[in-house]
Amino acid sequence: MTLMQVILIAILQGMTELFPVSSLGHGVVLPALLHWSFSTRDEMFLPLLVMLHLGTSIALLAFFWKDWLAIFRGVLGIDTGQRRVESFRILFLLIIATIPAVIIGGVFEHLLKQLFGAPQAAAAFLVVNGLMLIGVERLRERNRRRFADTHRPVASLTARDAVVIGLCQCLAFFPGISRSGATIAGGLLRGLPHDVAARFSFLMAEPVIIAATVREALKLRHTPPEPGVMHMAMIGAVVAGITGLVSTFVLMRWFREHDSWALTPFGFYCILFGGGSLMLLHLAG
Repeated sequence: MTLMQVILIAILQGMTELFPVSSLGHGVVLPALLHWSFSTRDEMFLPLLVMLHLGTSIALLAFFWKDWLAIFRGVLGIDTGQRRVESFRILFLLIIATIPAVIIGGVFEHLLKQLFGAPQAAAAFLVVNGLMLIGVERLRERNRRRFADTHRPVASLTARDAVVIGLCQCLAFFPGISRSGATIAGGLLRGLPHDVAARFSFLMAEPVIIAATVREALKLRHTPPEPGVMHMAMIGAVVAGITGLVSTFVLMRWFREHDSWALTPFGFYCILFGGGSLMLLHLAG
């Protein structure tokens, strides 16, 4: 794997992990379209995967540091009264929303990736992802009185809301379905505005990405990477982190300013990219 490939993959990770367009789907489809020769058995693959996840998690932590600080201050008893109650409630909601992915992912993730990890399948699921994003926006528009409370904060979610959003997150085990897109869509259908749904989605992403980083890093304990490999992986982490931080800033502003249709352009992009990729892969095959 060349340095340019590492940088391109890092930019791709930093953007698509947060944009509702599926990092896994793009990670499967683009190398096939570009005829890149590396595979999961490449000595660079696992260290790079670990460092890319680490860079993305640091970017999210840096952007939402006030949210996490408030949660920890409440849990540690530094804040009191209503602020402490809200901190405990948000932490409880995040735990509840993460449980479905832990259970379903532990049982079915490997099977789903085996069955649907081919580029053609990932491209098809990208189309499905696009239809999901557009469909949720249309449903929300038709039921605006029910689904659009522009003043509803994260702490107003119920345990049932968190479970529904957590189940939506499990759709991302299919390569091509976006984790952020599915959880934001779930938040919209539970009555959150786009920016609040995105905030909860990105807060949910932190423990998920950290868990993935730790899980993959443990695989390196028996075969430590060479210094040159680790150096390139660290470059990837920095690039992914910077890209992720910029992407988060852009997305949060986008969701605040376009609450009535914010997911729709991403939906059309996924349909066009997924459909076009299917055609190109079919012609190449």
